[in-house]
Amino acid sequence: MIDRWWNRPLVKPQALKPGDRVAIVSPSWGGPSVFPHRYEAGRKVLADVFGLVPVEMPHALRDAAWLDRNPQARAEDIHAAFADSSIKGVIASIGGDDAIRLIPHIDLNVIADNPKVFLGYSDPTVLHFGCLKAGLGSFYGPTIMAGFAENGDMHAYAENSLRKAIFQTDPIGEIAPNREGWTAELLPWNDPANQNRRRKLTPSTGPRILQGTGTVRGHLIGGCAEVLEMLKGSDWWPPLDYWNGAILFYETSEEAPPSALVLRWLRNFAAQGILSRLSGIVLGRPGGQTDEAYRKDQEAAVLRALAEAGLESLPALAECDFGHTDPIATLPYGTMAEIDGSRARLTILEPGVTDSDS
Repeated sequence: MIDRWWNRPLVKPQALKPGDRVAIVSPSWGGPSVFPHRYEAGRKVLADVFGLVPVEMPHALRDAAWLDRNPQARAEDIHAAFADSSIKGVIASIGGDDAIRLIPHIDLNVIADNPKVFLGYSDPTVLHFGCLKAGLGSFYGPTIMAGFAENGDMHAYAENSLRKAIFQTDPIGEIAPNREGWTAELLPWNDPANQNRRRKLTPSTGPRILQGTGTVRGHLIGGCAEVLEMLKGSDWWPPLDYWNGAILFYETSEEAPPSALVLRWLRNFAAQGILSRLSGIVLGRPGGQTDEAYRKDQEAAVLRALAEAGLESLPALAECDFGHTDPIATLPYGTMAEIDGSRARLTILEPGVTDSDS
């Protein structure tokens, strides 16, 4: 079974274009029912800025408590979205903490037989690993309610990165430094007035080299650290060989886990034999905190885990813009990337999508 699923070339989905129908699914938390104004703001950007036609799957807007009780219904929406040939992409409405419960309900053959863009971050990390097992490259990027619905409109940095990743068939190229500044400020969604209020930006000092020198290449794999912990040992966790030469992108959520936990989690990666197989690591700026001391503590935990594994020279980039701070870059799973230690840059060497006419 492992050979059937994991030892196959990764398929890239077709590029999206204005006018395409894209499905909205709620694979985790039923956020659209809790904060409908936030959901509508993101839906409007999807339509007005990107020219896509949103199609809500039957259960996407259901009551959050009902969705919590019915993971199989969330899985049904994913099946329906992938199986519908008129739908060209699938986007998560929001993250959460229990997409792992969908694994028993999802038939990966439906994804494998109907490759298309899948987009989301945080808890959708689970589904990205399902896509990888099904042989589909997907995209770690904005959700409808977090990213598209950013307070005061989507950041230009996030918009431009997403266009390169899922609309353009040229190699994505260098992930440009974020010159806008970044934010993890919490403006409560339960106050609709906050939707038009820009969050305070902190000047960006990243990306920068945390350790290592030179230039390395590898295929991208990773996601939200807390969700990766749920995936470990599951049916969707890749076999060891899948990690050979990979670049791990790794970031923590707005829950701001203590650095001691990050150290323990990475020790598990070492114990599995994963860390020693990597070409490099790319760390997202931690979510949930604007405190520099917290970021430094987390970086120290990563450095310690690598040192314990005898990997003091493994190239590692820090303070990169993906995950749980805004704005974010969109990262394509499975594509070849390069870490340039001399310039502290991540470059995506391939396109994330193929020509829709090919």
